[in-house]
Amino acid sequence: MSQGFSKKNQSFVDTAYRFGDFELHPRDRLLKRANAPIALQPKAFDALLCMVRRAGHLISKQELINTLWPSVHVSETNLTNTIVSLRKIVGRDTIRTVSKHGYRFDLPVEGEPGVARSTFEKFARAKELAAQRSLESVSRARDMCWTCLAEDPDFAPAWAWLGRCCWFLDKFSSNSPTNVDLANASFQRAFTIDPDLAAAHQFYTFVQVDTGHADEAMCRLLKRLQCHPGEPESLTSLVQVFRFCGMLQQSIEAHKRAIEMDPAVATSIAHTLFLMGQYKSAIEIYGGRAAYYLDAAAWAALGDEKRAIVLLRERLERMSLSKLMIALMASLLAVLEGRTAEAVKLMEEANITREPEILLYFARHYARMGEGDLAIRALKKAAETGFVCAPQTFNSDVWLRPLREVWLRLPASVPDL
Repeated sequence: MSQGFSKKNQSFVDTAYRFGDFELHPRDRLLKRANAPIALQPKAFDALLCMVRRAGHLISKQELINTLWPSVHVSETNLTNTIVSLRKIVGRDTIRTVSKHGYRFDLPVEGEPGVARSTFEKFARAKELAAQRSLESVSRARDMCWTCLAEDPDFAPAWAWLGRCCWFLDKFSSNSPTNVDLANASFQRAFTIDPDLAAAHQFYTFVQVDTGHADEAMCRLLKRLQCHPGEPESLTSLVQVFRFCGMLQQSIEAHKRAIEMDPAVATSIAHTLFLMGQYKSAIEIYGGRAAYYLDAAAWAALGDEKRAIVLLRERLERMSLSKLMIALMASLLAVLEGRTAEAVKLMEEANITREPEILLYFARHYARMGEGDLAIRALKKAAETGFVCAPQTFNSDVWLRPLREVWLRLPASVPDL
């Protein structure tokens, strides 16, 4: 990174959080609208600053009370009155009430103190591209994050999003030591700058579970929830972590708690329900998202193989997919159409280095074709690389059920599934 370029940009850094027509200046404790100062009571200013810093994320009532009145016992009415006064200024819909839990600042933040406005605009665009989840869009987002960091090496959120992009590309394009090392370095840099950065904690979970460290992710997230008990994003991460550890009921409970706090939050609960044999529920929840594999696999498990075949064919024809996703979907289609040799070849040639959960789905495919030895090998590899298949899955999954007795007869050195 060019230090000269970075220093040049620092002379144009923003001094305020910007949202809508407003500017919030933390250093001067000043709120402006259309460049005109607006009077705010001290507690109202502190509450607004707290919510703007965590824009888009739920903040519990207790966390706000602890921030505004540290070491002082006050009733919840004090907080309610503060929020009411703020809404009169910034707009009622800007601060959303999350029933029984807290509040969320819903207006997009378009700038923050210490970051050049042009840099923040690039960062906002990078997040939009990353959210599209295509290889092309995530590649563009990664490059845009790099540009942001060249302009401002201490911009922690950009480091977190760079790590997320690099890990996504490593998993779904081609495994590259460069992407892996860069993802890990990016997250560590983000944590060094801001150990409490929510995005870094949320995204780093993907790295840990995909590299066989779901137990470490669990400890980190549970510790974080002690400090931020009203953070649904940590609970959404635990939905995945618990599933990887074979703790399906705990995964469901984490999902329930997350949506109680924020009904709009998205989790990977459909995959947990699938492993519990609750296929209709998995289909219902999965259908609200960009659909790829899971609902087709669920329809097949329910015995409606024709519907599964139609879904898979249509998606494989029209969608731009990664090689790994093509292998997963095309192998299931081949299984359902009786093309056993092709299905085996697709799965054997797939690179699943960073995706241990897919090995479970491959095991189901092998088992459905009567390839018990290959299915057991896939399950063993999944366990060795960090995904534990819960006993309940063997009991509820008609495709895997024939393997249960075989698995139980394996030597004790094999992880107990």
